[in-house]
Order: sequence, then structure tokens, then C-alpha cells
Amino acid sequence: MKNIVKIIALVSDDFEDLELWYPVYRLREEGFIVDLVGEKANHEYIGKYGVPAKSDLSFEQVDVENYDAILVPGGWAPDKLRRYEKVLEMIRYFNEHKMVIGQICHAGWVLISADILRGKTTTSTPGIKHDMINAGSNWIDVGACVDGHIVSGQRPVNLPEYGKYLVEAINKQINRQK
Repeated sequence: MKNIVKIIALVSDDFEDLELWYPVYRLREEGFIVDLVGEKANHEYIGKYGVPAKSDLSFEQVDVENYDAILVPGGWAPDKLRRYEKVLEMIRYFNEHKMVIGQICHAGWVLISADILRGKTTTSTPGIKHDMINAGSNWIDVGACVDGHIVSGQRPVNLPEYGKYLVEAINKQINRQK
């Protein structure tokens, strides 16, 4: 039985500051370990509004089998993150194992590139609504939603609801594993 919950939070330059840090702090408050994972380990990435985030590990250092969930922040970082095959492999792994994937705002771009949205009900910033639909998602105009193991949020204003759904989905997943 696993008693330590570990979560990957992907990071790259131009992440949406609140969409990274709010969920990270919320999940850490639950006692979960959240590792920031970027292209390089121990690298300082800068958010859209100047808030730094220092990565704990690089994409190559991560063993996804040691983690319970993965988060993708919004901002412009998702457009960079989806260009790394290792990131797409991580997303596919969590999808195949029905483990929690959190995505908010523009983070849907990463899930689109990983080709995992067909038949899933999701939300995102309305700016990528058509991208989500064209990838096969049943896109809905709500602040946050859950479809199985995928937790989606629209914008920073929706972070409280998104954070609540993330915690609930992770706890539900952990309880199934017991």
C-alpha cells in the first residue's frame, strides 16, 4: 500500500503564475508531495507575471511509476511543454492508467498533443475551445469539471473549484488503490 501521494507539476517559462502555484500549494496543504518538473532540473522558470518556479527534476529524471497524478498549468507554457515527447509520454501514461491529470486554461494544448481527449468532457479557456472540440473533446462552458481521471479548469478565477475537484479526484483514486 502506497502511503505517500506524489504529484508532478509540469513547468516551463511563461506559465500562468496562479495556475501553477495555487494548485501546488493546495495539494501540498493536503500533505501531498508535489515535484516541479521542467526541461532542466534545478532551473528557474519565470511565470507570465514574473513569479519564479525552480524545477526539482527534469523530464528525463522523472519515473512516472512513482507518481499518482500530473498537473499542467496554463499560460503560454503548454505551447512549449507539448513539444517535448517525454511530456506527451507522461500524459499518455497517466491517461492509460486512469490516474489524475489536472489541466487548466491553455493546458488543454498538451492533452490535445498527447491525443487523449476523444470522448472526454472537458473545459478550458474559451480561447482554445475549438482546438479541444477538434481533438474530440465534449467541451463545456463551466468553470471546472471532472470526467473520470481528467480534471479541467477554465481560468484563474475558477481555481477554488478546480483545486477542490483535484483534491477530490486524487483522494478517490488513492482510496481505490487501498
